[in-house]
Amino acid sequence: MPMPCTESVADSGPLSHHSRFHQRLGRRYGAELALLAPGVPDHAAMDQACESLLARGHDLGAALRILRQLVMHRLITLDCDQGAVLSDITLPVTALAELALDRACRAARAELDARHGAPLGPQGQPVQLWVVGMGKLGARELNVSSDIDLVYVYEHDGETAGLEGGRGRLSNHEYFARAVKAIYALVGETTEHGFVFRVDLALRPHGNSGPAALSLSALEDYLQVHGREWERFAWLKSRVVAPLDCLGTPNVQALRGVVLPFVFRRYLDYAVFDALRALHHQIRDHAVQRSAGRPERANDVKLSRGGIREIEFTVQLLQVVRGGQFPELRCRPTLEALERLERAGLMSRETAAQLAAAYTFLRRVEHRIQYLDDQQTHVLPTRDEDLAWIARTMGLSCCDFLRELDAHRELVAQEFDTLLGGAQHKRCGNGGCGKPRTAEAPAPELEALLEQLPSALRERVAEWRTHPRVQGLRDEARARLLRIVQRTARWLAEGRVNEVAAVRLVGWLEPLLRRESYLALLLERPLVHERLLHLLGAAKWPARYMLQHPGVIDELASEALLSERFVAADFEHELGLRLAALQSTGEDDDENLLDLLRRAHHAEIFRTLARDVEGRITVEQVADDLSALADSVLRVTAQWCWGRLRNRHRTDDGQPQFAIIGYGKLGGKELGYGSDLDIVFVFDDDDERAPEVYAAFVRKLINWLTVKTGEGDLFEIDTALRPNGNSGLLVTSFKAYADYQQQRGSNTAWTWEHQAMTRARFVLGSEHLRARFDAVREAVITAPRDRAALRTEIIAMRERMRAAHPVPAGLFDVKHSEGGMVDAEFAVQYLVLSQSADHPALQGNLGNIALLQHAEGAGLLPAGVGRAAADAYRTLRQVQHRARLNEEPTRVPPETLAAERDAILALWRAVFGHS
Repeated sequence: MPMPCTESVADSGPLSHHSRFHQRLGRRYGAELALLAPGVPDHAAMDQACESLLARGHDLGAALRILRQLVMHRLITLDCDQGAVLSDITLPVTALAELALDRACRAARAELDARHGAPLGPQGQPVQLWVVGMGKLGARELNVSSDIDLVYVYEHDGETAGLEGGRGRLSNHEYFARAVKAIYALVGETTEHGFVFRVDLALRPHGNSGPAALSLSALEDYLQVHGREWERFAWLKSRVVAPLDCLGTPNVQALRGVVLPFVFRRYLDYAVFDALRALHHQIRDHAVQRSAGRPERANDVKLSRGGIREIEFTVQLLQVVRGGQFPELRCRPTLEALERLERAGLMSRETAAQLAAAYTFLRRVEHRIQYLDDQQTHVLPTRDEDLAWIARTMGLSCCDFLRELDAHRELVAQEFDTLLGGAQHKRCGNGGCGKPRTAEAPAPELEALLEQLPSALRERVAEWRTHPRVQGLRDEARARLLRIVQRTARWLAEGRVNEVAAVRLVGWLEPLLRRESYLALLLERPLVHERLLHLLGAAKWPARYMLQHPGVIDELASEALLSERFVAADFEHELGLRLAALQSTGEDDDENLLDLLRRAHHAEIFRTLARDVEGRITVEQVADDLSALADSVLRVTAQWCWGRLRNRHRTDDGQPQFAIIGYGKLGGKELGYGSDLDIVFVFDDDDERAPEVYAAFVRKLINWLTVKTGEGDLFEIDTALRPNGNSGLLVTSFKAYADYQQQRGSNTAWTWEHQAMTRARFVLGSEHLRARFDAVREAVITAPRDRAALRTEIIAMRERMRAAHPVPAGLFDVKHSEGGMVDAEFAVQYLVLSQSADHPALQGNLGNIALLQHAEGAGLLPAGVGRAAADAYRTLRQVQHRARLNEEPTRVPPETLAAERDAILALWRAVFGHS
């Protein structure tokens, strides 16, 4: 509702003096205010003040209550008179709650232990009680008149030890129920000094009808069997806050192990949108009921449209949807979560900054509302002088304050309604979002839907009449499925997608019907749905890839998907953040790390695939990005494997003296989708244990790269190019590798291995080893050679390869036929091995196209031959690439690529003298 503007503030002096609560505290506790050390109150200062109050003869309950009043007096002064930042208010209030609960918990247990003995577990071990802070307490965001949402969990069922002769023995359940009552008496009851905090136990399992405290096993059973979607948002911010001496113990990890899988699912979980909608509608309905006949209550900065709760819901929804697969998104504080969402690309920088500013503004307003009378309210006051005072404490005039308040709330409401309504819904305006969203039209029945579909799609969807997975769907999931098809048909009629894509979508959906979250994702994200259809309609291989890794389609929601390229530093940084997040919760076991690597790798491949299919990047850029991705995956995997390798040496500097040499497509930076990696492992380490340690390291590394988990695998690894091939050592000392390549000793490389060296590349290792490898490669490719003998050997190798890949008459294979890609590659290899000593421009690992151009520029090829062959090679790569994307043969009628074949045959004749 509109609010009046006035600039009058009745009192003068410090702004804090306008607070009636501040005035009462000054009158009542003026003699004790000095007990709290100057500055922003922290745990140590509050603990010292509490001790002083106890020393004055107050019991613990009174001391805690008086301490609360001292802290509140200080915070009002800091906030209103000194412009304290938000965290200087919320963190002290949270620390006060932690201190109070810790002292109350210890006092309650000491009293109960004296009467009944300590509670014991199944093996007679002591049993911990955990006071779990939910909501703002868990996130360290308490407001100055907040209640605290608590759940009490104890470690094991059993009995107390009892006293001498077994007297006073209780079940652990009864013991901890009494502990909860004692804690409440010390913290929550109202006495002459007020309360420390209002305590709310409604978030415990089964709500107010559930036990006050429950065992960890009972909590686990509840969450697995009865836990509701909205409770996942509640447990998202949960944290053990007391007793403090439990926080660093490994026992608490057991609680994390129960809560984390409940909050964060292993898949992208868009099904929670409906749950949050229902919860939000309940809250808005309640707010509407509260303000019925009381229009001033509509100005609730927490619960009304565009309020604090909608910012929290926006953040938590994105965290819950993706936090299972992206652990770096798991954090409790709202402002930190906004930063992480922006860093992960789930929210634009501008939106994240605007929501953070709105959150800070609204929280500061909330505090000022509560400073007035210490009431647990979030409704703007109706008295002109109170409203003017709030504005002044925020450095604004009354009118500017109201304008800024409205602007923040409108932005929050629009972002929230867009998120929950999906991009197809208009942003709300004129207060319309205060009402529940109009219910969607009922999903059509299958038979009615079939009548709306074009023939090919209708024929395919008609198979669902008897499809067991479709028939076995829950009603809600079946409705989602039919709405997706209905929307697809509408886009088909509008010409936005093609029928091939629509039919492929049906085939893509069927194997995923047991994973209903993907139906929810497509329904909630029309942009994802439409981009998915474009990919499916463009080629067959993307559909197969997305069926193997369906979670990657969430990448289609990113606005930056088609405009950016792979950046190795960003990829490795994000993996580092995910690793740190898993380490912080003790989840960094091998299985989770293997899955983490695979999900990240598949997502990046999919991004490149989407840019490729949409024509945003060239074939060469696809190869560059896939090769850079492979390099990054190898670096990260090697780093993680080395850190987890048992019995490793070199623990002082932490770095293995080890390198990976890439050959073939990896070495030439020409990787395609699904390419294997030709690599050689070398080490340069004099430690007597080095051969054994690096052999174990390489075995672990290969296992991490190749083993199939529920998330698939990373790469197939081919190590046949190592010295002595498959009969040689898996990892070789660098000296042995260099001697082998440079023809030193009796065991030396073959010519075909020197051909491979032309495309070899140092992938990872120390700069010292890189320099040594580069020197060896240069020595190998520039070594003096009998050019006639080299020509004969390479031609013979080419004939053997052609015999191994026969091509039927009347067809042209873009790779293996005469005039195909292999001919160009062999010609370039001969030129490098025979001429690079005299022509340094040929020494770099630049790729076949650049090397052909350099060879012509150096006069090694007739004018025009090198450039024509380079253009032809590029075209053949494009044809091969597109054919593989669409799962079509790479053999075509000769006339379709006659010019390209002739250009490469001309190259072959120029280099070798005959075809």
